[in-house]
Parts: sequence; structure tokens; C-alpha cells
Amino acid sequence: MELQDFVINDIKPLSLTDKVSDLKMLFNQLTYSHIPIVRDGVYMGCLSETDAHCFESAKTLSDCSHAIEGFFVRPTTSWLDVLETFAQNSSNIMPILSQNNKYLGYYELSDIIHLFNETPFFSEPGGVLIIEKGINDYSFSEISQIVESNGAKLLGAFISKMDGDLIKITLKIGNASLNEVIQTFRRYSYNIVSGHEEDSFIESLKDRSQYLDKYLNM
Repeated sequence: MELQDFVINDIKPLSLTDKVSDLKMLFNQLTYSHIPIVRDGVYMGCLSETDAHCFESAKTLSDCSHAIEGFFVRPTTSWLDVLETFAQNSSNIMPILSQNNKYLGYYELSDIIHLFNETPFFSEPGGVLIIEKGINDYSFSEISQIVESNGAKLLGAFISKMDGDLIKITLKIGNASLNEVIQTFRRYSYNIVSGHEEDSFIESLKDRSQYLDKYLNM
């Protein structure tokens, strides 16, 4: 996925010499959780809306530098890692720095979620299967072999839950009925947690993703 097309530059980062009132004004105008901060043109990090309302408006941002959060990604960072960085920092804006640490712009969380919704896992027709096995007993190579031995295509797979010694894996499978695939997984001692022949499960995930997107932009 090409993330370069999603770089945004319509917000100029604030400087440490700007006042907290300037920061509060930006938050009142925008729906972002954080605003990038620079010092002499060098990216320092972001200040959150939550912290901004804790500071006196007459102070400068340099007086609040202890609250600056230094998260960012690179232009070469994969979209999954970008999404993870969003989650780790509870932010809906993600600054992008060049390899020389030059501020290039930022990503919006809604754009990255949109990319996720366009992956074959969501967009291609197929069934969803959730399987479970001991954490030391499964392998993705075996899972792929089981799916493909039934003439099906594995469109995506991820570990959806780890609970003690058990692990749950969610699969998106195309080009085949799930019944034969399910029976083969059972022969290989996988527990079948859930199987969806139609796309209702995927549609539910899409709906939840779209709801999250709308919520984050309220």
C-alpha cells in the first residue's frame, strides 16, 4: 500500500514560543487529539488536547514541554506498523519524519483505517473461520497447507487472541466451502471456534471500523 498519497500538510506545527492559547484555539477548530510541536523548525513531539486544557492560556508551549509526546513514523513505515503506533499513543494524528528527522507532515487515523478496509481480507468474498489450538502446537505453514489442500485460498490470517496456553487465529478463506476446510482442521486437532460461510462477519467488522472512524472524528 502506498502511504505517500495520504501525507497531509494543512496544519503548520506550533513552535515552543507560541502560547497555550494558540494551541487551545487549534483544538477548538479541529478534531485532532494531538498537535505537532517544533523548536527552531525541529520536530519535538506532540501535545494532546487533554494536556492543553490543563495549562494556563497565557503560558508558552515551552512551559509545557514536559508533556510533549515524541511519537512519529517514517515514510517507509508499513501501514500495519503505522496503525500500531496510532493505537499505542491513543492518537488520531501521526507525524511523519524523514530519515534526517525533517518533519514531512502527518497521517490521519481515518485514512489508515480506510486502507485496512480495502485489503483483500475485507474486500474479497469468502468465509471467515476462527480456529483454536495450543500455543506450542500450531504453525501458519500447517494452517496454509490445510486450507490450500482443499482447493481454497487463504486471503488473510492473524492471531486474534492468546489465552494462557491456547491461541485463536482468525482466517479469511476464499474459493471454497468452509465445510471441507473445517473438517480437515478438526482432523489436525484444531478446535473450531466459529465459522461463517457468508460475509456477515466481515460486514460486522467493517461496520465497527466505520463506527470507530466516525467516533474518532466527532
